[in-house]
Amino acid sequence: MARPAPAGPQLEPLMSFRPRVDPFTLMLLATIALASLLPVQGKAAAVMDIVTNGAIAALFFLHGARLSRAAIVAGARHWRLHLTILACTFGLFPLLGLLGRPLSGWLLTPELYVGILFLCALPSTVQSSIAFTSMAGGNVSAAVCAASLSSLVGVALTPLLMALLVGGDGAMANPLTAIARIMLLLLLPFVAGHLLRPWIGSWVERHRPVLRWTDQGTILLVVYTAFSASVIEGLWRQTPVWTLVAVTAVCAVLLAVVMPLVTWIARWLGFDRADEIAIVFCGSKKSLATGLPMAKLMFASGGLGAIVLPVMIYHQIQLLVCAVVAQRYARRAPAPGQGAG
Repeated sequence: MARPAPAGPQLEPLMSFRPRVDPFTLMLLATIALASLLPVQGKAAAVMDIVTNGAIAALFFLHGARLSRAAIVAGARHWRLHLTILACTFGLFPLLGLLGRPLSGWLLTPELYVGILFLCALPSTVQSSIAFTSMAGGNVSAAVCAASLSSLVGVALTPLLMALLVGGDGAMANPLTAIARIMLLLLLPFVAGHLLRPWIGSWVERHRPVLRWTDQGTILLVVYTAFSASVIEGLWRQTPVWTLVAVTAVCAVLLAVVMPLVTWIARWLGFDRADEIAIVFCGSKKSLATGLPMAKLMFASGGLGAIVLPVMIYHQIQLLVCAVVAQRYARRAPAPGQGAG
Protein backbone atom coordinates (compact mmCIF):
# COMPACT_ATOMS: atom_id res chain seq x y z
CA MET A 1 0.00 0.00 0.00
CA ALA A 2 1.35 3.42 -0.94
CA ARG A 3 2.34 5.52 2.00
CA PRO A 4 0.77 9.03 2.07
CA ALA A 5 3.19 11.90 1.64
CA PRO A 6 4.04 13.34 5.05
CA ALA A 7 4.21 16.94 3.89
CA GLY A 8 0.54 17.28 2.96
CA PRO A 9 -1.04 17.70 6.39
CA GLN A 10 1.80 19.94 7.52
CA LEU A 11 1.48 22.33 4.61
CA GLU A 12 -2.31 22.55 4.59
CA PRO A 13 -2.57 24.92 7.59
CA LEU A 14 -0.14 27.27 5.86
CA MET A 15 -2.88 28.36 3.48
CA SER A 16 -3.86 31.08 5.94
CA PHE A 17 -0.23 32.29 6.10
CA ARG A 18 0.47 32.58 2.39
CA PRO A 19 2.04 35.90 1.47
CA ARG A 20 -0.95 38.22 1.22
CA VAL A 21 -2.46 41.16 3.03
CA ASP A 22 -4.66 39.65 5.73
CA PRO A 23 -7.82 41.30 7.10
CA PHE A 24 -6.11 42.36 10.31
CA THR A 25 -3.48 44.31 8.39
CA LEU A 26 -6.28 46.11 6.56
CA MET A 27 -7.92 46.87 9.93
CA LEU A 28 -4.61 48.30 11.20
CA LEU A 29 -4.33 50.56 8.15
CA ALA A 30 -7.96 51.64 8.55
CA THR A 31 -7.36 52.43 12.23
CA ILE A 32 -4.33 54.57 11.37
CA ALA A 33 -6.39 56.40 8.73
CA LEU A 34 -9.23 56.96 11.24
CA ALA A 35 -6.80 58.32 13.85
CA SER A 36 -5.25 60.59 11.22
CA LEU A 37 -8.62 62.00 10.13
CA LEU A 38 -10.53 61.88 13.42
CA PRO A 39 -8.05 61.77 16.31
CA VAL A 40 -9.55 61.35 19.75
CA GLN A 41 -8.67 64.17 22.12
CA GLY A 42 -9.71 65.93 25.31
CA LYS A 43 -12.06 64.11 27.69
CA ALA A 44 -12.80 61.47 25.07
CA ALA A 45 -9.08 60.64 24.92
CA ALA A 46 -9.01 60.21 28.72
CA VAL A 47 -11.97 57.81 28.53
CA MET A 48 -10.34 55.90 25.65
CA ASP A 49 -7.16 55.60 27.70
CA ILE A 50 -9.07 53.94 30.56
CA VAL A 51 -10.88 51.62 28.13
CA THR A 52 -7.59 50.68 26.46
CA ASN A 53 -5.92 49.90 29.79
CA GLY A 54 -8.87 47.69 30.73
CA ALA A 55 -8.63 45.86 27.40
CA ILE A 56 -4.88 45.31 27.90
CA ALA A 57 -5.49 43.81 31.35
CA ALA A 58 -8.25 41.55 29.96
CA LEU A 59 -6.01 40.42 27.12
CA PHE A 60 -3.20 39.28 29.41
CA PHE A 61 -5.67 37.70 31.84
CA LEU A 62 -6.95 35.49 29.01
CA HIS A 63 -3.40 34.70 27.87
CA GLY A 64 -2.59 33.54 31.39
CA ALA A 65 -5.68 31.34 31.46
CA ARG A 66 -4.61 29.70 28.20
CA LEU A 67 -1.09 28.79 29.30
CA SER A 68 -1.07 25.09 30.16
CA ARG A 69 0.88 23.96 33.23
CA ALA A 70 1.70 20.75 31.36
CA ALA A 71 3.27 22.77 28.53
CA ILE A 72 5.49 24.56 31.05
CA VAL A 73 6.66 21.28 32.59
CA ALA A 74 7.17 19.64 29.18
CA GLY A 75 9.27 22.47 27.83
CA ALA A 76 11.15 23.54 30.95
CA ARG A 77 13.80 20.83 30.65
CA HIS A 78 15.13 22.38 27.42
CA TRP A 79 17.12 25.03 29.30
CA ARG A 80 19.82 25.31 26.59
CA LEU A 81 17.15 26.02 24.00
CA HIS A 82 15.49 28.65 26.19
CA LEU A 83 18.77 30.39 26.95
CA THR A 84 19.62 30.42 23.23
CA ILE A 85 16.27 32.01 22.34
CA LEU A 86 16.55 34.59 25.13
CA ALA A 87 20.10 35.45 24.01
CA CYS A 88 18.90 36.01 20.44
CA THR A 89 15.80 37.96 21.51
CA PHE A 90 17.38 40.23 24.12
CA GLY A 91 21.05 40.13 23.07
CA LEU A 92 21.48 39.73 19.33
CA PHE A 93 18.60 42.03 18.38
CA PRO A 94 19.67 45.00 20.56
CA LEU A 95 23.25 44.72 19.25
CA LEU A 96 21.97 44.89 15.68
CA GLY A 97 19.76 47.82 16.64
CA LEU A 98 22.76 49.73 18.00
CA LEU A 99 24.59 49.15 14.71
CA GLY A 100 21.85 51.19 13.05
CA ARG A 101 22.51 54.30 15.17
CA PRO A 102 24.11 56.21 12.24
CA LEU A 103 20.71 56.03 10.50
CA SER A 104 19.10 58.26 13.15
CA GLY A 105 18.69 61.79 11.89
CA TRP A 106 19.81 60.77 8.39
CA LEU A 107 17.61 57.99 7.03
CA LEU A 108 15.25 57.76 10.01
CA THR A 109 13.75 60.41 12.26
CA PRO A 110 14.94 60.16 15.89
CA GLU A 111 11.51 58.83 16.93
CA LEU A 112 11.57 56.10 14.28
CA TYR A 113 15.06 55.04 15.36
CA VAL A 114 13.84 54.80 18.97
CA GLY A 115 11.08 52.64 17.51
CA ILE A 116 13.70 50.37 15.89
CA LEU A 117 15.50 50.03 19.23
CA PHE A 118 12.18 49.32 20.96
CA LEU A 119 11.44 46.64 18.37
CA CYS A 120 14.83 45.06 19.08
CA ALA A 121 14.19 45.04 22.84
CA LEU A 122 10.78 43.35 22.64
CA PRO A 123 10.05 39.73 23.59
CA SER A 124 9.13 37.06 21.06
CA THR A 125 5.62 36.37 19.85
CA VAL A 126 3.63 33.54 21.39
CA GLN A 127 0.82 32.40 19.08
CA SER A 128 2.51 32.77 15.71
CA SER A 129 5.86 31.39 16.93
CA ILE A 130 4.09 28.25 18.14
CA ALA A 131 1.97 28.02 14.98
CA PHE A 132 4.96 28.28 12.63
CA THR A 133 6.99 25.82 14.74
CA SER A 134 4.13 23.34 14.50
CA MET A 135 3.69 23.84 10.76
CA ALA A 136 7.39 23.31 10.12
CA GLY A 137 7.52 20.14 12.23
CA GLY A 138 9.49 21.58 15.14
CA ASN A 139 9.49 21.09 18.90
CA VAL A 140 6.11 22.60 19.78
CA SER A 141 6.21 22.02 23.56
CA ALA A 142 9.57 23.77 23.79
CA ALA A 143 8.26 26.62 21.60
CA VAL A 144 5.25 27.09 23.90
CA CYS A 145 7.50 27.30 26.94
CA ALA A 146 10.17 29.46 25.26
CA ALA A 147 7.72 31.99 23.78
CA SER A 148 5.82 32.29 27.07
CA LEU A 149 9.07 32.66 29.02
CA SER A 150 10.22 35.35 26.60
CA SER A 151 7.03 37.35 27.22
CA LEU A 152 7.38 37.08 30.99
CA VAL A 153 11.08 38.00 30.97
CA GLY A 154 10.32 40.91 28.65
CA VAL A 155 8.05 42.51 31.26
CA ALA A 156 11.14 43.51 33.24
CA LEU A 157 13.93 43.24 30.67
CA THR A 158 12.46 45.35 27.84
CA PRO A 159 12.21 48.57 29.92
CA LEU A 160 15.71 48.00 31.32
CA LEU A 161 17.14 47.39 27.85
CA MET A 162 15.48 50.55 26.55
CA ALA A 163 16.91 52.52 29.45
CA LEU A 164 20.38 51.30 28.42
CA LEU A 165 19.79 51.85 24.70
CA VAL A 166 18.14 55.28 24.67
CA GLY A 167 18.35 56.66 28.21
CA GLY A 168 16.02 59.64 28.43
CA ASP A 169 15.47 59.89 24.67
CA GLY A 170 12.08 59.16 23.16
CA ALA A 171 10.22 60.56 26.18
CA MET A 172 10.61 57.22 27.92
CA ALA A 173 9.30 56.84 31.45
CA ASN A 174 11.61 56.00 34.33
CA PRO A 175 12.51 52.29 33.91
CA LEU A 176 11.33 51.36 37.42
CA THR A 177 8.07 53.24 36.86
CA ALA A 178 7.63 51.54 33.50
CA ILE A 179 8.28 48.10 35.04
CA ALA A 180 5.77 48.80 37.82
CA ARG A 181 3.09 49.86 35.33
CA ILE A 182 3.80 46.87 33.09
CA MET A 183 3.59 44.46 36.03
CA LEU A 184 0.32 46.02 37.15
CA LEU A 185 -1.40 45.92 33.76
CA LEU A 186 0.32 42.95 32.11
CA LEU A 187 1.97 40.55 34.57
CA LEU A 188 -0.58 40.69 37.41
CA PRO A 189 -3.59 39.90 35.14
CA PHE A 190 -1.52 37.20 33.41
CA VAL A 191 -0.68 35.49 36.73
CA ALA A 192 -4.29 35.86 37.92
CA GLY A 193 -5.57 34.23 34.73
CA HIS A 194 -3.11 31.37 35.04
CA LEU A 195 -3.99 30.75 38.69
CA LEU A 196 -7.68 30.65 37.74
CA ARG A 197 -7.03 28.27 34.83
CA PRO A 198 -8.38 25.18 36.73
CA TRP A 199 -11.78 26.89 36.84
CA ILE A 200 -11.89 28.92 33.60
CA GLY A 201 -9.31 27.17 31.39
CA SER A 202 -11.82 24.84 29.71
CA TRP A 203 -14.12 27.78 28.92
CA VAL A 204 -11.22 29.75 27.42
CA GLU A 205 -10.20 26.77 25.28
CA ARG A 206 -13.78 26.38 24.01
CA HIS A 207 -13.95 30.08 23.15
CA ARG A 208 -10.57 30.64 21.48
CA PRO A 209 -12.11 33.20 19.04
CA VAL A 210 -12.82 35.38 22.09
CA LEU A 211 -9.09 35.60 22.81
CA ARG A 212 -8.36 36.25 19.13
CA TRP A 213 -10.80 39.16 19.01
CA THR A 214 -9.61 40.45 22.38
CA ASP A 215 -6.04 40.29 21.08
CA GLN A 216 -6.76 42.12 17.84
CA GLY A 217 -9.25 44.55 19.40
CA THR A 218 -6.73 45.59 22.05
CA ILE A 219 -4.06 46.21 19.42
CA LEU A 220 -6.47 48.34 17.39
CA LEU A 221 -7.40 50.37 20.49
CA VAL A 222 -3.74 51.01 21.32
CA VAL A 223 -2.99 51.96 17.71
CA TYR A 224 -5.94 54.37 17.59
CA THR A 225 -5.09 56.13 20.87
CA ALA A 226 -1.35 56.21 20.09
CA PHE A 227 -1.75 57.60 16.60
CA SER A 228 -4.43 60.06 17.71
CA ALA A 229 -2.06 61.64 20.22
CA SER A 230 0.80 61.60 17.73
CA VAL A 231 -1.28 63.13 14.92
CA ILE A 232 -2.31 65.97 17.23
CA GLU A 233 1.42 66.48 17.98
CA GLY A 234 2.18 66.64 14.23
CA LEU A 235 3.26 63.08 13.41
CA TRP A 236 2.65 63.24 9.65
CA ARG A 237 4.16 66.72 9.34
CA GLN A 238 7.36 65.47 10.98
CA THR A 239 7.49 62.08 9.19
CA PRO A 240 8.03 62.37 5.41
CA VAL A 241 6.85 59.54 3.17
CA TRP A 242 10.42 58.57 2.26
CA THR A 243 11.19 57.88 5.94
CA LEU A 244 8.31 55.38 6.02
CA VAL A 245 9.87 53.63 3.03
CA ALA A 246 13.22 53.72 4.83
CA VAL A 247 11.90 52.19 8.07
CA THR A 248 10.23 49.42 6.04
CA ALA A 249 13.55 48.69 4.36
CA VAL A 250 15.37 48.70 7.73
CA CYS A 251 12.85 46.22 9.19
CA ALA A 252 13.23 43.95 6.16
CA VAL A 253 17.04 44.05 6.38
CA LEU A 254 16.91 43.38 10.13
CA LEU A 255 14.87 40.21 9.62
CA ALA A 256 17.04 39.17 6.66
CA VAL A 257 20.12 39.38 8.90
CA VAL A 258 18.56 37.83 12.03
CA MET A 259 17.03 34.67 10.57
CA PRO A 260 20.24 33.28 9.00
CA LEU A 261 22.21 34.24 12.13
CA VAL A 262 19.74 32.50 14.46
CA THR A 263 19.73 29.42 12.20
CA TRP A 264 23.54 29.33 12.20
CA ILE A 265 23.66 29.72 16.00
CA ALA A 266 21.23 26.82 16.48
CA ARG A 267 23.30 24.56 14.22
CA TRP A 268 26.62 25.68 15.70
CA LEU A 269 25.34 24.78 19.17
CA GLY A 270 24.39 21.30 17.94
CA PHE A 271 20.59 21.41 18.29
CA ASP A 272 18.60 18.82 16.36
CA ARG A 273 16.17 19.75 13.58
CA ALA A 274 13.07 20.04 15.80
CA ASP A 275 14.82 22.31 18.31
CA GLU A 276 16.42 24.34 15.52
CA ILE A 277 12.97 25.11 14.12
CA ALA A 278 11.72 26.29 17.53
CA ILE A 279 14.81 28.48 17.96
CA VAL A 280 14.48 30.01 14.48
CA PHE A 281 10.82 30.98 14.88
CA CYS A 282 10.93 32.01 18.54
CA GLY A 283 14.31 33.74 18.28
CA SER A 284 13.66 35.86 15.18
CA LYS A 285 10.13 37.15 15.86
CA LYS A 286 8.88 40.11 17.84
CA SER A 287 5.52 40.50 19.57
CA LEU A 288 3.06 43.10 18.34
CA ALA A 289 0.45 42.03 20.91
CA THR A 290 2.89 42.57 23.79
CA GLY A 291 4.84 45.42 22.22
CA LEU A 292 2.04 47.93 21.70
CA PRO A 293 0.68 47.73 25.26
CA MET A 294 4.23 48.00 26.61
CA ALA A 295 4.94 51.03 24.42
CA LYS A 296 1.81 52.73 25.72
CA LEU A 297 3.07 52.28 29.27
CA MET A 298 6.70 53.20 28.56
CA PHE A 299 6.55 56.27 26.32
CA ALA A 300 4.86 59.66 26.29
CA SER A 301 1.80 59.63 24.04
CA GLY A 302 3.00 62.44 21.74
CA GLY A 303 5.76 60.45 20.04
CA LEU A 304 4.18 57.04 20.47
CA GLY A 305 2.79 56.78 16.94
CA ALA A 306 6.22 56.97 15.32
CA ILE A 307 7.78 54.67 17.93
CA VAL A 308 5.31 51.82 17.31
CA LEU A 309 5.47 52.07 13.49
CA PRO A 310 8.55 49.82 13.16
CA VAL A 311 6.89 47.16 15.36
CA MET A 312 3.79 47.16 13.15
CA ILE A 313 5.82 46.98 9.94
CA TYR A 314 8.15 44.25 11.21
CA HIS A 315 5.14 42.23 12.36
CA GLN A 316 3.71 41.98 8.84
CA ILE A 317 7.10 41.26 7.25
CA GLN A 318 7.89 38.48 9.73
CA LEU A 319 4.56 36.75 9.03
CA LEU A 320 5.20 36.74 5.29
CA VAL A 321 8.81 35.57 5.56
CA CYS A 322 8.16 32.96 8.26
CA ALA A 323 5.36 31.47 6.16
CA VAL A 324 7.87 30.82 3.37
CA VAL A 325 10.51 29.47 5.78
CA ALA A 326 7.97 27.17 7.46
CA GLN A 327 6.98 25.78 4.07
CA ARG A 328 10.62 25.04 3.25
CA TYR A 329 11.15 23.24 6.56
CA ALA A 330 7.95 21.23 6.05
CA ARG A 331 8.93 20.19 2.52
CA ARG A 332 12.32 19.00 3.78
CA ALA A 333 10.89 17.03 6.70
CA PRO A 334 12.33 13.50 6.88
CA ALA A 335 9.97 10.69 5.93
CA PRO A 336 8.60 8.50 8.77
CA GLY A 337 11.25 6.07 9.91
CA GLN A 338 14.14 8.31 8.86
CA GLY A 339 16.28 10.29 11.24
CA ALA A 340 15.70 13.98 11.87
CA GLY A 341 18.97 14.68 10.13
